[in-house]
Amino acid sequence: MNRRTPHTVDDVMTSTVVAVELDATFKEIVTAMKQWQVTAVPVLKGEGRVVGVVSEADLLAKEELRNTVPTLIGQKERLADYAKAGAVTARDLMSAPAITVHPGATLPRAARLMAQHQVKRLPVVDERGFLKGIVSRSDLLKVFLRTDQDLADEVRHEVIDRFFPVSRKGIRVDVDRGCVTITGSVRDATLIPLAERLIRAVEGVVDVRCDLVAPTALDVTERL
Repeated sequence: MNRRTPHTVDDVMTSTVVAVELDATFKEIVTAMKQWQVTAVPVLKGEGRVVGVVSEADLLAKEELRNTVPTLIGQKERLADYAKAGAVTARDLMSAPAITVHPGATLPRAARLMAQHQVKRLPVVDERGFLKGIVSRSDLLKVFLRTDQDLADEVRHEVIDRFFPVSRKGIRVDVDRGCVTITGSVRDATLIPLAERLIRAVEGVVDVRCDLVAPTALDVTERL
């Protein structure tokens, strides 16, 4: 990954996706999941518009509730689960509408969607809702596989060189297993917090230690 921050969903998503149609049967869905070693599949309508997702959780209701005799209260509390337990096609098994994300969305945006809706993956769709790929939690973590050298180069080019053009040669950038340490002297102390914040925003950075210093008003007075 040599592209500069921010990375987008398009950078990390999986483009080859197994999906099923609305009329796919229960067994066809289970077979597809096993064959492709996935835990959920998007459900497509027409020429490829995503209308829902079938996950293992949707399928397990059939096994969980197989021999149970629901009480009136229990059935009311788990109405959706009992409906899925009796379903035989993707149309009735799927969770809809699907929670999706666009290819140009940032990785934090995708992560927030996953956390908010408690899902492990998101279908990636274009403006018309057509499937372009899928992004999972593990995909979002790919940015942390960037090399220390790659991170150091971006920190220096995107932050140090831009905000400290005069002092940049005296600033040292060290990266160890994703943890960035910057040391040196700069002229403007007000830019130090901003620099640290921007470095933390670099995709793949695990932590930041900012040891930049700037002359105080007393230092300037003494030199005069």
